[in-house]
Amino acid sequence: MNFGFSEEQELLRAEVRRFLDQNCPLDEVRKLSESSEGFGRHLWDRMAELGWVGLTFSEAHGGVGLGWVDLVVVLEETGRSLFPSPLISTVLAGAALKQAGSPEQCEQWLPELAAGRVIGALAVQEGPDADPTGVALEGMPDGDGFRLSGEKRLVMDAACADIFLVAFRTAGGPAVGLVQRHADGLTVEAHTTVDLTKRMGRLRLDGVAVSQAALVGEAGGAGPLLERLFDCGATAVTAEMVGAAQGALDLTVGYAKQRVQFGEPIGRFQAVKHPLAEAHVDIESFRSLCYWAAWQLDRYPGAASLAVSRAKALASETFPRIGIETVGLHGGIGYTWEYDAHLYLKRAKWARPAFGDAGWHYERIFRLAGEEN
Repeated sequence: MNFGFSEEQELLRAEVRRFLDQNCPLDEVRKLSESSEGFGRHLWDRMAELGWVGLTFSEAHGGVGLGWVDLVVVLEETGRSLFPSPLISTVLAGAALKQAGSPEQCEQWLPELAAGRVIGALAVQEGPDADPTGVALEGMPDGDGFRLSGEKRLVMDAACADIFLVAFRTAGGPAVGLVQRHADGLTVEAHTTVDLTKRMGRLRLDGVAVSQAALVGEAGGAGPLLERLFDCGATAVTAEMVGAAQGALDLTVGYAKQRVQFGEPIGRFQAVKHPLAEAHVDIESFRSLCYWAAWQLDRYPGAASLAVSRAKALASETFPRIGIETVGLHGGIGYTWEYDAHLYLKRAKWARPAFGDAGWHYERIFRLAGEEN
């Protein structure tokens, strides 16, 4: 059995890499990350035209009709380039509608998301707890719908999103409602993070109405949907971690070949080449786990959680160490603002807790493995 990527997937990888190398090298990444929106609309529109935003959406809704393994190919390259965009958040919003949205919701929003004309975001967390079903925001009954008052924190790409998939709790259990950006009572606040290429924000809801037509799935029955979205989000972040870690390693290996000390390239010294070899092994390990998780999401989504947590746990444990070593192995230049090493360390710091840190996922692994036995 061949577990490698198909020729079409490798062509997709090459196309994405060529596009990013030509249009968004690290100098451009810096400029975009420091802009007001945090990403380039012209590049976002071009990505949508190429079909990458709607890669996992059905062709009937303006997408390409591919799966999560194909999306991982794209996300590895956006991670390698540290490309700033609302790709993950928009893909997750589309995944929510694809799984549980009504025909009317899918017809209205999925083509707009796929075309990049609308940016979506998930609003689930209310604090540091990563548990996707640990939602405290209460939906108060209001006619045939609900009214929401409270906060949602750590919302990816909140400042640029046009629609939000907001998780809340009802008497019967968790629910998800689609809230448009200009809804009455909704305030969106951006907040600074360590990684400027990844924008986050907070939603303040003051009596925001969610009608019956705006519910994504059944009220009280959104638990499986939230678990699925959490797994998708953790896999997407891990895929970008794979690419970013590889980018950090490539940068450091290139420097180790060029920097000469005591008449020799520093890459010949054990204190340099051993950490680089260990980083390579770590990256290949969570790369393989990430591919397996994506394959599970495509083939056996109901049983993918264990594979997802294995990938995210190892990536969250090892990528921050690789980021620190990237800076340290460059010596004094690695600590300067002008050099790019710190950009990878910042991405590692951002990605570590996104959709659960290593400790959270290891606990989940123990729980899921025990349930299997």
